[in-house]
Amino acid sequence: MDASNNSTASNVAQAILAVLDYNSTPDARRAAVAFLESVWFGVFDCVFKVKSGDIRVLAHVSLLLVKKECSSEIRLHAFKMLQHLVRLRWEELSPSERRDFAKVSVDLMSEIASPSEEWSLKSQSAALVAEIVRREGPDLWQELFPSLTSLSAQGPLQAEVVSMMLRWLPEDITVHNEDLEGDRRRLLLRGLTQSLPEILPLLYNLLERHFGAAMNEASRQQVDLAKQHAAVVIACLNAINAYAEWAPVLDLSRYGIINGCGALLSSPDFRLHACDFFKLVCSRKRPSDVSGTEFDAAISSLFQSLMNVSREFLYRSASCAAGIDESDYEFAECICESLVSLGSTNLQCIATDGGVLALYLEQMLGFFQHFKLGLHFEAMLFWLAFMRDLLTKPKAAANPSGEGLAVGGIQSSSQVDNEKKKILGLISDDIASTILDVSFQRMLKKEKVPPRIAPSLGPLELWSDEFEGKGDFGQYRSRLDVAVLDSQQLAFDCIVATVFDGFSEFAGGSSDVHFSLRGIFEGLLQQLLSLKLTEPELIKMHGHYLDAMGPFLKYFPDAVGNVISKLFEMLTSLPHIVKDPATSTSRVARLQICTSFIRIAKTADKSVLPHMKSIADTMAYMQREGTLLRGEHNILGEAFLVMASAAGAQQQQEVLAWLLEPLSQQWIQSEWQNCYLSDPMGLVRLCSNTPFMWSLFHTVTFFEKALKRSGHRKSNLNTTSVTSQDLHPMAHHLSWMLPPLLKLLRVIHCLWSPSVYQTLPPEMRAAMTMADVERYSLLGEAIPKFSKVSSVYADGSFDGGKEGQSEANESDVRNWLKGIRDSGYCVLGLSATIGDTFFKCLDANYVAVALMENLQSMEFRHMRQLIHSSVVYVVKSCPADMWETWLEVLLHPLFIHCQKAISSSWASVMREGRAQVPDSFGVQNGPDMKLEVMEEKLLRDLTREIANLLSTMASPGLNPGLPVLEHSGPVGRIDVSSPKDLLAFKSNSMVGFLLNHKNVALPTLQICLEVFTWTDGETTTKVCCFCGVVVLLAILTNNVELREFVSKDLFSAVIRGLAMESNAVNSADLVNLCREIVIYLSDRDPAPRQVLLSLPCLTPNDLRAFEEAMGKTPIRTRGPASTSEAKEDEGETIGLASVL
Repeated sequence: MDASNNSTASNVAQAILAVLDYNSTPDARRAAVAFLESVWFGVFDCVFKVKSGDIRVLAHVSLLLVKKECSSEIRLHAFKMLQHLVRLRWEELSPSERRDFAKVSVDLMSEIASPSEEWSLKSQSAALVAEIVRREGPDLWQELFPSLTSLSAQGPLQAEVVSMMLRWLPEDITVHNEDLEGDRRRLLLRGLTQSLPEILPLLYNLLERHFGAAMNEASRQQVDLAKQHAAVVIACLNAINAYAEWAPVLDLSRYGIINGCGALLSSPDFRLHACDFFKLVCSRKRPSDVSGTEFDAAISSLFQSLMNVSREFLYRSASCAAGIDESDYEFAECICESLVSLGSTNLQCIATDGGVLALYLEQMLGFFQHFKLGLHFEAMLFWLAFMRDLLTKPKAAANPSGEGLAVGGIQSSSQVDNEKKKILGLISDDIASTILDVSFQRMLKKEKVPPRIAPSLGPLELWSDEFEGKGDFGQYRSRLDVAVLDSQQLAFDCIVATVFDGFSEFAGGSSDVHFSLRGIFEGLLQQLLSLKLTEPELIKMHGHYLDAMGPFLKYFPDAVGNVISKLFEMLTSLPHIVKDPATSTSRVARLQICTSFIRIAKTADKSVLPHMKSIADTMAYMQREGTLLRGEHNILGEAFLVMASAAGAQQQQEVLAWLLEPLSQQWIQSEWQNCYLSDPMGLVRLCSNTPFMWSLFHTVTFFEKALKRSGHRKSNLNTTSVTSQDLHPMAHHLSWMLPPLLKLLRVIHCLWSPSVYQTLPPEMRAAMTMADVERYSLLGEAIPKFSKVSSVYADGSFDGGKEGQSEANESDVRNWLKGIRDSGYCVLGLSATIGDTFFKCLDANYVAVALMENLQSMEFRHMRQLIHSSVVYVVKSCPADMWETWLEVLLHPLFIHCQKAISSSWASVMREGRAQVPDSFGVQNGPDMKLEVMEEKLLRDLTREIANLLSTMASPGLNPGLPVLEHSGPVGRIDVSSPKDLLAFKSNSMVGFLLNHKNVALPTLQICLEVFTWTDGETTTKVCCFCGVVVLLAILTNNVELREFVSKDLFSAVIRGLAMESNAVNSADLVNLCREIVIYLSDRDPAPRQVLLSLPCLTPNDLRAFEEAMGKTPIRTRGPASTSEAKEDEGETIGLASVL
């Protein structure tokens, strides 16, 4: 046997060399590949994949090939082979064989700790041991740790491989790997977390010992020994960085890791590796529990280390720049990046100490004004986010851009405002002046600097052609332009809002204060009104400054007329017809000026009301002259609705009648509906009538604006429906608005049906594919400049494109179709929130036909949008007495099709690694990987939207007849002694209504069962809410079929879900479902016990102990868990998972 293995090993070694040797002939390489595949290797890009064969033979041959007698290439691939065997076929070995394998691997790692061995071989040997520990679990780790500690103490070579092994050990924690099942991964995480008190001190001791030894040996000129100790330090730092991503920051501080890495920042040989640690820790989120104070202390310690190094560098740079080399600048960039990360994520840790925060801002300013572009660029990212966050209006609860700093932690809005005011006090005039001076200097481009001023710039490293497209620098110019253009406007906006709107001090102030402020702001306003600008970009900024005066105009309405006149003057100064899209900045500026009317109407409140007639007259005049485009008219109409909302319901009704009556005269005509909406080819004819096509688009979009701006505010959309049409001014307009819209949407849906699609002209079929912007969004990529230019016309605000164009091109039709869907679905959803009027003025069957008739041909992106914008609101707002009429006809076809479509796609993901979706991407040739990413993103988006619909149906507001299920100790607080008929919940619980209609319930419940096996944790979270209500109804009712489904099918599915890696974050919810089923249904149905007893390694005694433990553990109310609850649930989940 040994001779045979030796012969095989020799032949495999020769074949590997033949494959890797560039001098091999193609025939020789093909023969070698064929031999390797016939034995046990498949070769793809020099990565070997295990096939069939006796694992013991494969392991023995691989162990022969890792011996020193073989070349490095062969040994390296043999180590890879051993790792693959452990990862893919470990279960085929017996427990004793696994122990022997582990012992041999540790011995191999010890043997390879030699000066003559290559680093890559040492690393792969350590990775093999780590792989075995990950597969075998915490028990083996606890057994191996003492021997690894002893090995690390034998010398620097041994310490290096042990450090490498510690670095590889948490690889499956920081890198997602489906090969490591969720339960084992959680157990590994738990085991490693419990072992941190052993691992981190070991790493710290190795770091301290070998750093000192490296310095000593270097001072004695013992270069080889110094290098060995230095290699240990590097390996330790690499290992520490692997733990810095997830290990508790308190542990990193408690065991000296932060201080140890801080000390290495002063060492030129190790500082970059140490700085990587600080970058990782600076970005860690602050815990919300009681450990937050200790976290702040740890971050403050880390901050001091960074600040000391930063201060030293800035001092050296200012006093003796010639003594700083490129490695110093590289290190400084890394330090600056860490400080930016700290300010972006954990500024609250130092914000309480004004002196420390002032020092931090001073150093960040030093980096911002540094002559090296790289340092300036890193610091600019901080200052942009910092200033934007501080200069947002005090009312704002959050920065809508998502780009801000963690200044206040979890506090009330008033606390955050106070924190911001304190921090703003640290931004002195000198700091603001320096930022502006540097920004203006940096706007210069090297190639365009006049020779006469070049000497005055000194060593300042300017932007140049060589930086274009170079990494993150590609966005530098745009970021800087935004900073310069917006910073002063943002500051002005903040000042006006703070004085006149942000706080209530102005209204109650003295007359002297009023008079003084009025004089200051009237002077500013007069300067703004006197400006005459011609560049579209500057006019746009001019409009921003004028609408920022809205809060001032609220208290001093005399100037409102002048501001409105100035805005119209600016609007008419810009061309409304543009032949060249390259000059479309004028059109963007026009739209922005129209938007300024909305902002002024919102902030100036009733001060604008006396000017409504003059605004209307000016709009009418511009329309007659043909100088006001439909998109602009819509925005000004929206501003009118905002003004009317301040005047009362009667004024709203009058404004709506004035705005909607001209639209209704065209909209309700049967001629255009018969011509264009009777059949799919009519829609093709419509798309060749460009003016009318865009006219319809603007009509639909204005319906959406009218619904959003009238009556109830957006925040009320989450409440129950309104039952009185008098409460909403749009109610009596629905009867004429919606029927033509449904016809339009129905014929658009028809285009995708196979029988119609085949008859369409090529231009129309091309327009039905996905736009570039949508593809970039799915991929998470930045939109190229050429796509941004074309997307300017995407909303039709420019009446369909270029002047003189009689027919819409492919892009126009695509944008029109998308725009009609976007606004049309929103109009339906917003109309449903009005309440009874919507459901009484429409025929439910016709609505179902219009929306669901061609559901089987609908693409996933369109289906998701339909559910998100329309169906959810219809379901949420439908009165209970109309559920029977509306919900069944809508939900039955929806759930039937969605269940089949997404189940098939998820099965394809699990089977082939690729989702099969019906969407047409419009890409003939492209990387398969990108197509796969887009397909899976579409599948996940639709799946999550369906889950959101189910979660909405399970919300308490739609299930008022259900009690809250709570449990404390062995006895529940809910009476289950007298179960009711399921029909009793048909009218007071939407989930009860659904379960009473089998044709709707069956596909819905099938989705629930399958969700737990799909790798999407967000979907599982939402579906758990629905399943919880289903379980509750099974407990409360005497419906045998429902009880059997919950006790057997749903219980089994939830248990399978616990084993999924993607459900790790939902484990508490899954355990809660299991607990409810076991506690409340085990006595009424044998299925829960049968399911548990069918699990491997679970005996009847285990089951009794399990049930007893479950009965003693309280069931928490559904919803977000507190930190303590989450920790408790995590322990229970791991316990249950280990049983399962």
